[in-house]
Amino acid sequence: MKNIKSLLIVTALGYFVDIYDLILFSIVRVQSLTELGVANDQLMNIGVYLINAQMIGMLVGGVIWGILGDKRGRLTVLFGSILVYSLANLANSYVHDIQTYAIIRFIAGVGLAGELGAGITLITESMSKEKRGYGTMIVASIGLLGAVFAAFIGDHFTWRTAYLIGGILGFLLLLMRVSVTESNMFENAKSRAHQLADFKLLFNNKHRFFTYLNCILIGLPVWFVVGILITFSPEIAKEIGITETISVGKGIMFCYLGTAIGDIASGVLSQILKSRKKVVFLFLVMILMSSCWFLYSGLSTATALYKIAFILGFSAGYWALFVTIAAEQFGTNIRSTVTTTVPNFVRAAVVPLTLGFAVAKQSMGAINAAFLVGSISIAIALLSAFHLKETFGKDLNYIEKNEA
Repeated sequence: MKNIKSLLIVTALGYFVDIYDLILFSIVRVQSLTELGVANDQLMNIGVYLINAQMIGMLVGGVIWGILGDKRGRLTVLFGSILVYSLANLANSYVHDIQTYAIIRFIAGVGLAGELGAGITLITESMSKEKRGYGTMIVASIGLLGAVFAAFIGDHFTWRTAYLIGGILGFLLLLMRVSVTESNMFENAKSRAHQLADFKLLFNNKHRFFTYLNCILIGLPVWFVVGILITFSPEIAKEIGITETISVGKGIMFCYLGTAIGDIASGVLSQILKSRKKVVFLFLVMILMSSCWFLYSGLSTATALYKIAFILGFSAGYWALFVTIAAEQFGTNIRSTVTTTVPNFVRAAVVPLTLGFAVAKQSMGAINAAFLVGSISIAIALLSAFHLKETFGKDLNYIEKNEA
């Protein structure tokens, strides 16, 4: 029990720092780029370039850390990922040109890709099948508050100090992780080392491949909320008729605060109902309803928009459940690979989502374009959730066989 408590605390705080760094650039983007000499009319273009560098790093890191977690162990990834993004945070506080900034954001992305998947994998394998949902809920709900902390730090300190704080927090976590031990499931699977971390297992069987794909697609609406509705809230607000200035940083803060509470609610509800899928269906419907409220209710003030941002965040609060479902769908020998790559592919899906929004916006405006993209992503997620098996209470102590 003591080890489980240590595991929960360390993993939750690790994800807290992970989210802090993931969101920090969006918050300090204007301040940091302006100080580095970027002209006002280039702030968005350079910002997109740096975000894309980070996202590419997360895609690369997701595959690397996932396979490493199945070959060398979950703890290797937990230690390695936080070391990489902590060093990147410290380096970010000393950059003086855009190219170096981009390289370090790529490295940070690689590091950020490993934390959540390894932590969720370790928790699902270490806790009882009846209570592991509570464990992943605790990790996600505490971790997501890192975005709120990032918004606070970004408002009260310089951007260089904000990055420095992230790096220091990461190294403090490394000291805490000495108390965490490897999962028994993985240790038992090591005796069959030739069957570990075979990435081809996800693609040489039709059922496994479509299960993997569905695990990714059920998370799309979460990043529709963050990547479209919140990120482009200033443009949407203008079209709605709000004349006040909208702060994306404040929108992110309220959204992630709602998501943290939503993750608690979805986790508890899944335990009560003894079902993952029913709760996912409920929260997808909530995203659709709150998105319509956001886009078509005629909001008139910035305060009203931030309140809806909180509700949108709450509706998207099935992130921990979504990653838990991915972990529970596959055997021990590829569980880390799946659980680490799935959330990073979902995060990367913000690229086609934003491209689709940008194209549709030209002909139908920001409001209708957002509704179109959101409706499609929610429909895809509902269909994908329907095709996934219920995993509540599933025994996870098994391996995937190398068969077509």
